[in-house]
Amino acid sequence: MKTRLLGLALAGLMATGVANGADKNWTAPSQKIYAQTLSDATMKAHPDLLSVTFHGLAPGKTDAYTMFAGSYPERIGNSDDPDDIDVSKKGITIIDPRWHRTNDTVAKFVLLMPLRDRGGTNIGLIVYAFKKAAHPKWGERQYTLAAMDLRDALQAKIQSYAALYEPAH
Repeated sequence: MKTRLLGLALAGLMATGVANGADKNWTAPSQKIYAQTLSDATMKAHPDLLSVTFHGLAPGKTDAYTMFAGSYPERIGNSDDPDDIDVSKKGITIIDPRWHRTNDTVAKFVLLMPLRDRGGTNIGLIVYAFKKAAHPKWGERQYTLAAMDLRDALQAKIQSYAALYEPAH
């Protein structure tokens, strides 16, 4: 019975396109964009991070929120989840300690925060996933402050939302 249900679930995912990557709503340009250089530099400077991803409204789209840069290149262009869109649209922060998550392969602490440009305008979403093993005694306060520091340091490097999509130099 379990095998049949799993098969039906997989068939449903295939029919909707979720299992084969059809959930993409944007295709990255062939050259590296500025946001990707910011993601790469952040990952290199902070080995305690599992990932950092940039999300926002895809260029030329009116309601297509997407991941446009990050440490998982195969996920670039994926449609954002409703919680991602809430952060982008409402400017809220989501603190996700990943309690009772059994599908995570690495213990992590995730923060979804508004991404801001130099002028302080919310322009999208930045997601930081910290490796819990790197900071075994940290709690929500320490992870949140660390993520805020990382996000605020990025702010000074972002002229505008459009600049994130410019070719990297």
